[in-house]
Amino acid sequence: MKGYVVLENGEVFEGILHTSHTEVHGEIVFFTGMSGYQEVLSDPSFKGQMVVFTYPLIGNYGVNENDFESTNPQVNALLVSEVSEEGFHYEASSSLVTYCEKHSIPLLSGVDTRAIVKRIREQGDMRAIITTDPTNLSFDQYTPLGQQEVVPMVSSAKIEVHGNGDHHIVMVDFGYKRSILHSLLKQGCKVTIVPYNSSYQVIESLQPDGVLYTNGPGNPKQLQHILPIIKEVAKVYPTMGICLGHQLLALAFGADTEKLTFGHRGSNQPVIDLVTNKVYMTSQNHSYVVKEDSLVGTDLEAKFMNINDRSIEGLIHTKYPVLTVQFHPEAHPGPSDSEQLFYTFIEMLRNKGREKVYA
Repeated sequence: MKGYVVLENGEVFEGILHTSHTEVHGEIVFFTGMSGYQEVLSDPSFKGQMVVFTYPLIGNYGVNENDFESTNPQVNALLVSEVSEEGFHYEASSSLVTYCEKHSIPLLSGVDTRAIVKRIREQGDMRAIITTDPTNLSFDQYTPLGQQEVVPMVSSAKIEVHGNGDHHIVMVDFGYKRSILHSLLKQGCKVTIVPYNSSYQVIESLQPDGVLYTNGPGNPKQLQHILPIIKEVAKVYPTMGICLGHQLLALAFGADTEKLTFGHRGSNQPVIDLVTNKVYMTSQNHSYVVKEDSLVGTDLEAKFMNINDRSIEGLIHTKYPVLTVQFHPEAHPGPSDSEQLFYTFIEMLRNKGREKVYA
């Protein structure tokens, strides 16, 4: 059937709607990767968002059982220029269209994705509605994503334990990608996943060697109530933060965050290590960044920087063993240039031994 995406600025784009929906709202963003649509639609960091793919043909290798980053699809909708009705790959178990139909994900094809991306680049990420009737729509009934508490929708509700390695990592879950868990297990870790709002006492009772704060969706400032816990943990345990975890650690130590005009979403973002001058091609998915001028007086220092726009891509703490990255070292989808940062985190644990209190 005919479907329409109505942007918050009033523009309307027509396409073909492959699933039956009367009206779906979300923040419309774009993803620049040539592949990885299965990881994108299952990445909890995309919760509340409609994703426009800049690559013109999506769905050509279908959907398999191995590449999901979470149990359930997470995006509010997918918008593509052209969708492959069938997936041709030896691991494919269904087509993208069939999967979206089964899980009631709006899939709009035949839409002018180039024009939509241009609007987003010019005017910034904005709200949008997918509908079969573009007349008499109102955004008033919908809360903007930046004002929503979306992390509780994607965080684990109970404690889970994976693996039995030599290093015990507590992973605080804001909407983690499975690839992060797999990367830690590959490094020989035992990983205990805990809900995003777990208290310091809960984390302490698990006797971890280190703590990792994961990626997740939404505005980090919606989670200000847990910042004291994050700071207390980071003062005691070697700590790593990825994406939202990076932003929350920065806020916990007194830095500030802001929203980019249209964010970084793709698998080709160049990042430079300011210490070694090594450049990584990275996979990213975020709207918010840490403000560089807000680092003054926090004992946080920039370690990584985005070469394109000079935004902060990672931090280290001068007093505590804290390492954060805005990008995704597990890189699914994307290049594996920075996967060794998990090894760097493990080295932080080895260097500290099992001592839990700092002078």
